[in-house]
Amino acid sequence: MNFLFDIGHPAHVHYFKNLMWALQEKGHEVKITARDKEISLYLLNKYGFEYICTSENKSSILGKGTSLIKNDYIIYKEAKKFNPDILISFFLPFAAHVGKILNKPVLGFTDTENAILNRVLTEKFTNIVVTPLCYTHKFPENKHIRFNGYFELAYLHPNYFTPDISVLKLLGIRKNEIFVIMRFVSWGATHDIGHSGINLDMKRKAVKEFSKYAKVFITSEKELSPDLKPYQIKIPPEKMHDALAYATLLYGESATMASECAVLGTPAIYLDNAGRGYTDEQEKKYGLVFNFTESMEDQELSIGKAVELLKIPDIKREWRKKRDKMLSEKIDVTTFMVWFIENYPKSVRIMKEAPDYQYRFK
Repeated sequence: MNFLFDIGHPAHVHYFKNLMWALQEKGHEVKITARDKEISLYLLNKYGFEYICTSENKSSILGKGTSLIKNDYIIYKEAKKFNPDILISFFLPFAAHVGKILNKPVLGFTDTENAILNRVLTEKFTNIVVTPLCYTHKFPENKHIRFNGYFELAYLHPNYFTPDISVLKLLGIRKNEIFVIMRFVSWGATHDIGHSGINLDMKRKAVKEFSKYAKVFITSEKELSPDLKPYQIKIPPEKMHDALAYATLLYGESATMASECAVLGTPAIYLDNAGRGYTDEQEKKYGLVFNFTESMEDQELSIGKAVELLKIPDIKREWRKKRDKMLSEKIDVTTFMVWFIENYPKSVRIMKEAPDYQYRFK
C-alpha cells in the first residue's frame, strides 16, 4: 500500500517516525511532505527520511493563508504522482483537502483541543479522527476513534526508547546531579493567539530560585534575553529526550514536553491558559504533571511548586513508580497505529464494535 504523511511540526516527526519505519519494513511505500518549521527538516534528515518540503512556516495570518494554498498545491502534485491509498497527518488541513479532491481516505490524528482553526479547516475533509481517550473535544461519533494512550508513547514508550546516559557528559552534569530544564515556546501557532506565556521577570525569578537547588538549562523557541542566554542548553536536538529522561524537573510552556516527561518519569510543571486533556489526565490520574494558567498568581505558585519538588529527596524514584502505573494501563501507540492504518477501514468497524481490541497492543 501507499501512504502519504504530511508533517507540519517537529513533534509530528517523532509521533510518526516509528510508524513510518514499521510500514516501510512491512513492504509499504511511504511518501512524506513537510513544512520547514523549526527543526522538522533537521529531524527528518537525521532519521534518514526522504521528503518533499512544501513551504516555510509563516507566523502571520496572511502568511498562513498564502501557505495554505501553496501547501495544498504541492501536496496535490505529489499525491497525483504517488497515488496514495491513505493520506495521514496530525490533523492538518493540507493533506485533508488533497484527499477530498482525489477521493482518497484521510486519517487525522490529534490531541490539541484548542487548535480550533485547524479543526475548522480540516474536520469536514477528514474521514476518521483518532485521539487519546482523554481528549475533551467530541467529533461526530461516526468518524471519531479513541485510544488509551498518549502520542508521546509512540516514540518514548520503553519498547522504542532507552535514554542515553552520555547526554550528561554533554551537559556537564554528574550522575545523580539535580538539574532543571526550562522550556519557553514562541506562541506563534494559530492555537496560541492571545497567549503570552510566562512573564520575562517571572522567567528570571524562576531561574534565580531554581539555581539555589539545581543546575538550570533553558530551551527556547524565541531568542533569550542576554541575561538568560548563559543558561541556554547546548545539545543536539535529537538528544533532548535523553536530557528530559535524566532531568529532575521540567518547567515551562510546552504541553508536548510536559507529556514527554510524564512518560519518561520526570516531574513536569506546565503553564498555559488553554491546557490539554492529556496533561490534565497526567495530573489528576497519575500525579505526573502539574498544570497552571498563565496568570501572574499562577506563575508565582508554579515557581513555588517547582522549588517544593526540587526539595524532595530522590523524587525520580517516586515518579518512576507513577510512570510504571501509567504505562501498565496504556497501549503501545505505534503498534496500534500500524494495525489501524494497515487494516483501514475494517479497523474502524472493529474499534467501534469492540474498543477493547486495542489492548492487544501492549
